[in-house]
Amino acid sequence: FRTWQQFHWSEFWDQTSAANPLRIFSGIALIYTTYILRAIRWKVMLRPRKDIPSNELVAPMVIGFTGVAVLGRPGDLIRPYLISRRQGLTFSSQVAVLAVERVFDTGCFALLLVLDLLFAPSLRELHHYNQFRFAGELLCGAVLAVAALMFLIWRSSEDVAEWVKAKLSNHFPNLAKSLSSKIKTFGEGLHTIHDLKSFVQIFALSLAIWLIIALSYVEVTHAYGDVLHTMSVSHVMLLMSASIIGSLLQLPMVGGGSQLGTISMLRTVFDVKEELAASCGLMLWLVTFVSIVPVGLLWSRVEHVSLAKLEQESQEDSGQ
Repeated sequence: FRTWQQFHWSEFWDQTSAANPLRIFSGIALIYTTYILRAIRWKVMLRPRKDIPSNELVAPMVIGFTGVAVLGRPGDLIRPYLISRRQGLTFSSQVAVLAVERVFDTGCFALLLVLDLLFAPSLRELHHYNQFRFAGELLCGAVLAVAALMFLIWRSSEDVAEWVKAKLSNHFPNLAKSLSSKIKTFGEGLHTIHDLKSFVQIFALSLAIWLIIALSYVEVTHAYGDVLHTMSVSHVMLLMSASIIGSLLQLPMVGGGSQLGTISMLRTVFDVKEELAASCGLMLWLVTFVSIVPVGLLWSRVEHVSLAKLEQESQEDSGQ
């Protein structure tokens, strides 16, 4: 509160109005491209169950991410619910696909971030570089551990689920039952990766999605002057990590954590002035998270679906 009392709103508006609109719209176009790639990736993961054209999956992607922006994290289940209802698949199978999608998203972004921290020379001049590098090394170890666990669950999900249930059932019966069920569901989702070709395709699409998001960050930051105009992909990867961590504290249509994480990173690591950092942080949130909302709301209206109703039905089907 003390910080924002000293905030110069006139300078904030001047910085915002001076941003290059062509670069802002270029960033939005890049983000829209990722929804098409997400539809193609979901198609690949559905291939063992049903061969669905990727164009039929674009609408659920757009409407689903609109639901997340409007309703918050409970809107995550809209995508698997819509796909299961339209394609005649079980809801649990699509929740499993969603779980695998998250693993690949997390793993690929973590991989890019680790490579960025360990090998990008331009980051070595930043404040707290040594701490970031150490965090990158820890993240690398965590990614390898998760990959090993995924392989174990993929190979023997039933055995792993029963082992967890046996270890926890005496002291935490409800938790044991819940974890056992989730491991089996996750294992079912992992079996959507039925061969090496599918794995390579999903991995490549995931990398492409996050690289395009990084390019969108570059476009938005380069829309501003000062130090932001010189930020590289290496810099924005670090900036994205602050946004992603902050997004864990996300309010519907308000955000909060994502913007504050980005603004804090810009100020403390890249020495960006407070008003410029605030303008850029909010613009990044609008471009990468909220820009899909107008199209998603229009699309849901054309298809006669209600986001609130979909969210409620998906929660009921998931047993939450």
